[in-house]
Amino acid sequence: MQAGSAKQSTLLHKTIPIVVTRSVKGKFRNFKTAVMVLAYSIYFSLPWLPWARFSGDNQAVMFDLATRRFFIFDLIVYPQDIFWLAMLLFIAAALLFFTTGLIGRAWCGFFCFQTLWTDLFILIEQTIQGERNARLRLKKQPWNLEKIIKVGGSHFLMIAISFWTAVTFAAYFTHAPQFVRDLFTGHAADAGYITVLALTITTYAAAGLLREHICTLACPYARFQGVMYESDTLAVSYDTRRGEGEKGRTIPIVGLRTHEERQAQGHGDCIDCGFCVQVCPTGIDIRDGLQYQCISCGLCIDACNNIMDSVGYPRGLIRYDSESNLNNPIPKKPKLEWMRLKVLGYAAALLLMSGLLFYNIGTRAQTEITVQQVRQPLYTVLSDGNIRNRYQIHIVNKTEHAETYTLSAEGIPDSAIDLGNLPAIKVRAAKDLTLNLKINLSPEAARKTQEFDLIITPATQGAEPIKIETNFSSPK
Repeated sequence: MQAGSAKQSTLLHKTIPIVVTRSVKGKFRNFKTAVMVLAYSIYFSLPWLPWARFSGDNQAVMFDLATRRFFIFDLIVYPQDIFWLAMLLFIAAALLFFTTGLIGRAWCGFFCFQTLWTDLFILIEQTIQGERNARLRLKKQPWNLEKIIKVGGSHFLMIAISFWTAVTFAAYFTHAPQFVRDLFTGHAADAGYITVLALTITTYAAAGLLREHICTLACPYARFQGVMYESDTLAVSYDTRRGEGEKGRTIPIVGLRTHEERQAQGHGDCIDCGFCVQVCPTGIDIRDGLQYQCISCGLCIDACNNIMDSVGYPRGLIRYDSESNLNNPIPKKPKLEWMRLKVLGYAAALLLMSGLLFYNIGTRAQTEITVQQVRQPLYTVLSDGNIRNRYQIHIVNKTEHAETYTLSAEGIPDSAIDLGNLPAIKVRAAKDLTLNLKINLSPEAARKTQEFDLIITPATQGAEPIKIETNFSSPK
């Protein structure tokens, strides 16, 4: 059993310790708390942020599956923009690889959803049940009123937060105020109840019960992160030479309390207090070297620095450092080594794809039009000898207002255009329209025409006409 564990539990096929962490103060703890507050503020408030719009609910961020539109402030994403999602996933992957190449698993330690929710649930336990020793004592004692109140109260709060996490997630996909009213009055759709129930259970199980086991056993990133590490990658590291010295670590007994006394007798600066292990969310001992379970949260650095301060030794026995620097005879001050081929490659891919995404969003047309020639048959010879081709025109209006379009042509007379009895081409806001077009040409004009341009012009003042090159088929 490791020093940071309370008792043994069985999970899957092997015995795994349950980690009970100790609280710690320091800059990494403060940064984790700041990230957690910011992330929760954004996640829980966005569905309730009002945003004026004409063709949808007044909600700043809403993934409206019913109308197949995603509203992100003033940006409206249509199914035709689905490739943006592929670009966004590529950017997220490139950003993850880039940061991992520079500073290891910083994503896991500070920004991962599992870390954020686990951190909050551990804070609840610490607030209600007490510090690490009190929680360990509570786990060992038989069930009584105190244990029922403290343990039950902790898990009640975790379930409540898990429930509201699930409700908030579902609220991103519908009008949030109406959904919450329907949810509690029994009028929400079945999918809403299923989503809330499933996410409540999984959030509570992952962050309240399984916790570090998700990181060490279920997360695939922990397994393949090694391929992104290099000897210059910064990672949470223990300075073995300084900590162990020639004779190893030892507690500060008489004659080994000052830094000078320990150096004189060949002992390292590590006083073997175990504080670094007790604060670790995954329960590992960083002094055993780099391990895949380490999520690079830096809490062991805070713990070690606090101990170094209390005994008057220099800080930095555990720190963010690279393997190559630690192997130097005299390690230098750690710094980001970004001038490496792999890191530069990740950065180039990240910048290129981000630029393409923003350019594509910024230059997206408000009207999307496709023209397909009907090929069964390719042409028809009419009773008067004229040649007819048929086309299907699909118009997507991506504006927030209804739009009227006029249709003309270059290369053929406008009189050849036949829209049947359609008086005008009108498309409602954020809707699309498919219409049938016939082009009738005389035999002489048909022989001279192989291609022409269809021109669709929005009625909105200042809107650019859209020109589409089109084929015309006739007997040879």
